[in-house]
Amino acid sequence: MIMHRSLPIIATLLATASFGPLTAGGAQAETASEWSAPSGTAVRLLGGPTENGARTAGVEIRLTPGWKTYWRYPGDSGVPPHFDWSGSENLGAVTIRWPAPVRFDEGGSFSVGYKKDVVIPIEVTPVDASKPVTLQLALDFAVCEKICQPANAAVTLDLPAGDGTASPTLADALAHVPVPTAIRSSGTPAVRKVALEDVNGEPSIRVETAVGDADHADLFVEGPDESWALPLPTRENGADGTTVFVLPVDGVPKGADIARTPLRFTLIDGRRAIEVEAPLSAR
Repeated sequence: MIMHRSLPIIATLLATASFGPLTAGGAQAETASEWSAPSGTAVRLLGGPTENGARTAGVEIRLTPGWKTYWRYPGDSGVPPHFDWSGSENLGAVTIRWPAPVRFDEGGSFSVGYKKDVVIPIEVTPVDASKPVTLQLALDFAVCEKICQPANAAVTLDLPAGDGTASPTLADALAHVPVPTAIRSSGTPAVRKVALEDVNGEPSIRVETAVGDADHADLFVEGPDESWALPLPTRENGADGTTVFVLPVDGVPKGADIARTPLRFTLIDGRRAIEVEAPLSAR
């Protein structure tokens, strides 16, 4: 069983996670909350600078080696994280900016998430920018070793009014967030064409891409809300050096127009990733 290991796991995580990067004078460089340590993981909030009128912050999730957690769309199985900010003060809106995930095999089914420590950046918009913001997060998520288990973390961080402090940890996490890109953009990575086609008598979604590392590239396709559960695609070589991803039309809500509904395509190409929104009629 997993649970009998929880105390050593918590002690190890907190021992390795209690101290952030230090400045030359020995002071802690980043604004951060205390850690919350469910079994197999530890969670805290990070504060960052103000950019384009919004305060940057982040949810840091540390994992015991060999454990994993899930992306916003968990794939064939798994549980997406749920963020509850209802206890916060002077908080107008929160936008989550997900770092690029990976696909992993869970014994015959494939899921999407993170197999290493991850910082999920967020953009915080205060109700009154002249006043501090108190972030209070109740995070419900799942962590898995050989068996998955639910996890709950409660963390609080006060963000003073003003520009905030620099955060190298947040800056690195933001560098791994897929860049919004138009379809048919030049260079790599790029989504060149998305179409609804007949494959072996079954309707399928076919996505033509340009990537730099075809052997390790991956693609995730999402509908406009959580009622959609599209399968994970398979990868194949296309003409003229393109990399093609194909997935059957499945997991579409009843009555939805698959041909014209804008879908979200997250294309991973090594350390680079892009995000494209387009309907299947796009050429």
